[in-house]
Amino acid sequence: MSSGKRTSSGSEGDERYAMMDEKKRKRMISNRESARRSRMKKDLHMRDLNNQISNFKNSNSKIVEEINTVRQLYVAVEAENQSLRAQMAELRNKLESLEMVLSYVRGACGRSMDISQDPLIRPWQVVPQSLPVMASPGRFCKFIMFW
Repeated sequence: MSSGKRTSSGSEGDERYAMMDEKKRKRMISNRESARRSRMKKDLHMRDLNNQISNFKNSNSKIVEEINTVRQLYVAVEAENQSLRAQMAELRNKLESLEMVLSYVRGACGRSMDISQDPLIRPWQVVPQSLPVMASPGRFCKFIMFW
């Protein structure tokens, strides 16, 4: 009797072990599938991140190029501004010299002279083309005598 019980319990144990082995095998297959999906997902994520890095590097290089272009334009404009400032200072000195000459001429003539329309004294004022420009010999002689 005892051998019969052992046989029945032994066969039940074999079935149980077989069922547990089958569950283990299914679990291992499921785990392997899950790990494969996880690796594929990780690879896809890494490719996306590498694409983003590439896009950011391209954008960054374009921005650096734009900054360099703007910097070069700024340097050119700044150089032009310095040149214009120097020209302005030179023209200001010439204007002061001309105004000093004009005050000497006015003092030498003893009368006030209206030369506000003279394009040589005030070149920024446009002389209308309908009016002819005429030189006065007396004015010219006085100016020459002064020098």
